[in-house]
Amino acid sequence: MQRYFVEGTYRATVELTGENYHHIVRVMRMKPDDEVFIVFADQQSFKGAITVITSDSVTVAEQEKETLRRELPFEVTIASGLPKGEKLELVVQKGTELGAHNFIVFPAQTSVVKWDQKKQSKKVQRLQKIAQEAAEQSQRQLQPTVEFFPSTQQLTAVFNDYDAVLVAYEESAKQGERGQLVQTLEKLSAGQRLLVIFGPEGGLTQPEIALFTQAGAKLCGLGPRILRTETAPLYVLAAASFYSELFDPSD
Repeated sequence: MQRYFVEGTYRATVELTGENYHHIVRVMRMKPDDEVFIVFADQQSFKGAITVITSDSVTVAEQEKETLRRELPFEVTIASGLPKGEKLELVVQKGTELGAHNFIVFPAQTSVVKWDQKKQSKKVQRLQKIAQEAAEQSQRQLQPTVEFFPSTQQLTAVFNDYDAVLVAYEESAKQGERGQLVQTLEKLSAGQRLLVIFGPEGGLTQPEIALFTQAGAKLCGLGPRILRTETAPLYVLAAASFYSELFDPSD
C-alpha cells in the first residue's frame, strides 16, 4: 500500500496536492475508495481511503490509526565525508531503510569529490528525494533530512545538539577497540540523539580526528574488518537496530 508524507500534525482528513496528487492520480491511477497510508510531521500516521478526487487535489479520510512504531527509540544521524560516485546515494537509501533520522554531508580533507554551491543544491535535492522514496518504501513514520555542511568546523559546532558523538575510525578498529559503540548504545535513552561520523575513501586525517575529539567526540572501531565508506554507516545502523529493537538481555 502506498505511503505519503504530509506537512503539519495529525488530522483525520487530508487534502493532497502537488507531487503527492500527481503520484496518486497520474502514476498510480487510483480511484475513490482506494486505500493509502498518510504520515504526518509529528510521526503519527493512519490508513485512509480516498473520498474525493478533483482536478488538482485528492482527499483522504482516516479509517484507522497506525499503531505499530517503526522508528528507532533514539535518533541516529549519519555524517559522511564526501565519497566518490554514487556511494552517498546508497548510504542515504539504505540508511533510511535501516532507520537513520538524518544525514549530514561534509567535505573531508581526503574527499576527492568537491561540490560547488550550484552543485550542492542539486545534490542535496537528489539525496532528499532518495530519502523520501526509501522512507515510503520501508514504511517509515519519519522522512529523514539531508544537509550539507561546508566545513568540519560547522560539523563540530552542532556536537552540543547531540547526547553522544562517535567517530568511526579505522585505526581504532586496527587496535582492537571494541567497546565504545556498545557502551554508547547502552547509555542512550528513548528520544536521545546520536551523531556518528564517517570518513570518505581516504579516511579521516589526524587533524580532523583531533578536531572531533577535542570537541567531545569519542572514537570507535567497527569490528576486526575494515569497512568501506558506504558500508560502515549501514553497519552502525544495523547494530543500533539490533541492540534497541531485537536484543533482550533478559532472554
